[in-house]
Amino acid sequence: MINNLETIVNEALLVVNKASALLALDELRTEYLGKKGVFAELMKKLAELDPIERPKFGQIVNEAKGRLVEAINDRVAVLKRAMLEMELASEAIDVTLPGRGQRIGSLHPVTQARLLFEDFFTRMGFEVAEGPEIEDDFHNFEALNIPKNHPARAMHDTFYLASGNVLRTHTSPVQIRTMENREPPLRIIAPGRVYRCDHDATHSPMFHQLEGLVIDEKVTFGNLKWLLRQFLNYFFGREINYRFNATFFPFTEPSAQIDIEWEIDGEKRWLEVLGCGMVHPNVLEACNIDSKRFHGFAFGCGIDRLAMLKYGIKDIRLLFENNEQFLRQF
Repeated sequence: MINNLETIVNEALLVVNKASALLALDELRTEYLGKKGVFAELMKKLAELDPIERPKFGQIVNEAKGRLVEAINDRVAVLKRAMLEMELASEAIDVTLPGRGQRIGSLHPVTQARLLFEDFFTRMGFEVAEGPEIEDDFHNFEALNIPKNHPARAMHDTFYLASGNVLRTHTSPVQIRTMENREPPLRIIAPGRVYRCDHDATHSPMFHQLEGLVIDEKVTFGNLKWLLRQFLNYFFGREINYRFNATFFPFTEPSAQIDIEWEIDGEKRWLEVLGCGMVHPNVLEACNIDSKRFHGFAFGCGIDRLAMLKYGIKDIRLLFENNEQFLRQF
């Protein structure tokens, strides 16, 4: 029986030394050392031996079992170390390779467009003015000669707050506040966020607008036309075909819109891009400016809309979705 035990152990040790996977060693451990394994069956045979021989045989079985356990543990350690070395080798970093570099961010296309606006007009002597985005009725409507029944006050167009104030629908209130607090001559632009109840591929409930104002004693419509023509050529980087069309704004008289010739899907079309006009005398009087002595002109446009034209963007919603793949183009 002892000779048979030695044969069993030698066979098991041979299998252990040849094992190349941890799973094979787990199966071997179960086969030989489990509750129903080879050594468990050997221990059951103690009852068949003479009582004098039992202790010696039990000692031999335990020693053989210990040798096998030690051999399995050693082989497990070898296999685990080999697996770790393979994993480290596969993940090794060659420090002599050139670095991948870090992607550099850029300004949002709306910001780029706004900075172009500001660059042009500040070179022309304009100041950049700011104002609150939550406005009262006087500054957003009444001082701009917009009567109570004007469509621009309708609930479907304006965001009204419980306090009775509104989210400003244009940056014109900045012009009013400037005229209230400063004496002419004035030359300002007012870029900023504005809000209207509108949302589709070409409109957003929040968008960016820039308005300009000039107040002085000798200001003419000709000055306005020259300034806006120079601006459009500067912004688009080329000579732009444009035209003035008469229109109506409550706060300017006369009023005009500027259309530019633009190619869309291979076809040239006229697109409205700017509104402008001579400041209405009622607006000047509302700000305590002598309308008989001082005159002025004002203009306004959507920064987002001009950015879409300049950069070939067809859906305004792309400007506000923070899609990294889209923004990388700029």
